[in-house]
Amino acid sequence: MPTPASTLTQPARATTRIVQLFRRGDHLLWISGGALALAVLLVAGLLLVVVRNALPAFWPFPVTAVDRADGAKLLGVVTATQSAYKGTPAQTQLRVGNRELTNADFIWVPTAQLTNFRTPADAVQIERQENGDFFGFLQRVEVKGLSVADGSAAWEKLLALQPGARALATQAKAIQLDGIGAINAKMQTAKLRLVSAQLRAGKNGAVDPALQATVDADLARLQAEYEKLRAESGALAAQAAETQAVFTTIGGEVKKIPLTAVVRAFRPNAMTTREKLAHYFSRAAEFVYGQPRESNTEGGVFPAIFGTVVMTILMSLVVTPFGVVAAFYLREYARQGLFVRLVRIAINNLAGVPSIVFGVFGLGFFVYFVGGGIDQIFFPEKTSLHLPTFGTGGILWASLTLALLTVPVVIVATEESIAAVPRGAREGSLALGASKFQTILNIVLPASVPGILTGVILAMARGAGEVAPLMITGVVKLAPDLPLDGSFPFVHLDRKFMHLGFHIFDMGFQPPNSEAAKPMVFTTTLLLITLVVLLNLFAIRLRDRLRRKYQASAF
Repeated sequence: MPTPASTLTQPARATTRIVQLFRRGDHLLWISGGALALAVLLVAGLLLVVVRNALPAFWPFPVTAVDRADGAKLLGVVTATQSAYKGTPAQTQLRVGNRELTNADFIWVPTAQLTNFRTPADAVQIERQENGDFFGFLQRVEVKGLSVADGSAAWEKLLALQPGARALATQAKAIQLDGIGAINAKMQTAKLRLVSAQLRAGKNGAVDPALQATVDADLARLQAEYEKLRAESGALAAQAAETQAVFTTIGGEVKKIPLTAVVRAFRPNAMTTREKLAHYFSRAAEFVYGQPRESNTEGGVFPAIFGTVVMTILMSLVVTPFGVVAAFYLREYARQGLFVRLVRIAINNLAGVPSIVFGVFGLGFFVYFVGGGIDQIFFPEKTSLHLPTFGTGGILWASLTLALLTVPVVIVATEESIAAVPRGAREGSLALGASKFQTILNIVLPASVPGILTGVILAMARGAGEVAPLMITGVVKLAPDLPLDGSFPFVHLDRKFMHLGFHIFDMGFQPPNSEAAKPMVFTTTLLLITLVVLLNLFAIRLRDRLRRKYQASAF
């Protein structure tokens, strides 16, 4: 007989309560809650670090002039400070730019060696197409080697002439990319016609002279158009390069910068708060909508955003029907037994396979086997010239690889959603004379859609952030041609693409200039998180609307 609680001493009663707590499993509840709280804190801390480093990236910080103890003068932006530690003196990091003159964008200097900090109002910071930022003092503006403005009037003249010079340079580049690029594509198509005719004729056969003459005439015409466009592009580029700005560095060196190379010129120390805000949002808009430059450490990430969204949508369009059909077969049609149990075990294990393994499988099966087979059948002339179309990495194969990676998530979520549909709804449908297929199509599937979308949301969240499989199935550092454009057939699933996740990896671990790439790493990370959240919010909103429509579902 157990001892009455009233006869126990205080320590004994406390021990009894602890034993009862463990028997009820209350400790597991507290451990789970603590683990959840810790996970939330870690995620919040990570987001705080990303936001803290990403948001100031586009702000125009003051340009500081400072003297060194050795007599040298420095001009740049103070980017970091480091306190003294274990015999190492305190140091200050400055972004001094002028890479072609200093061979370094950033330098560390002992703080004790720096004196006379000042912020000259006429200090100019230039964002350039190449060689990073330039810091100096504007002396004059020249057109065709002749000065058109100097002194205080030079700044206004620079701001007035720079958009026109950049427009000419942009027009010249457009001719190179669009016009000359289209001609090169046509020339390649004409040459492939000859190769295709040679393949049909066999080794000892001769190409039809009429075809040969036609192709030669086309190539001659295209070559003439190519030379004309190249001359036009060169003339525009030369005209744009006639306008230059002459600067002096704080050390007295003279530097001429063509206005075509100037992306943005500003004087941070003379800007008002409104001007700084306008500058901030201008750079943020360029980051979202612009093209990358300087080995992806400057400019925008629009191609990476576009590639990420298109790849995620393609992956979702593939994984959803396959996952749903597989789940319905396993739950509704397959005879429950050893085989089905083994299949479910395989699906669960498949969810734990490292993503790089899926990448290797995608490379071997999709790229080399399926893509190589397509090239052999439909593009033999390109294959003979070792110009693969589908037999190389592309956005289609990357999407299919990620679909395989995420299909277990959709299958499991769909099965759980199907199981949650009330049995009475099925029986009522069957009792009214509907077939099993009609019951599944009209009763079970609509009620399961919210749960299916739960799996799709999880699949999208994982697929959008994966990098390892993409590195060997189609993603590249720079892809100027988008998978969707205005050129026939408008959807180019064979093209390589850029991805925000790989963009972060490339800048974080393989940058030509790690300090210059650091702001881009955090801003791109914040952008990727925002993009995934927006895609998920869209799917969650759709799921909630369907949930309200089909109240029978438990999801």
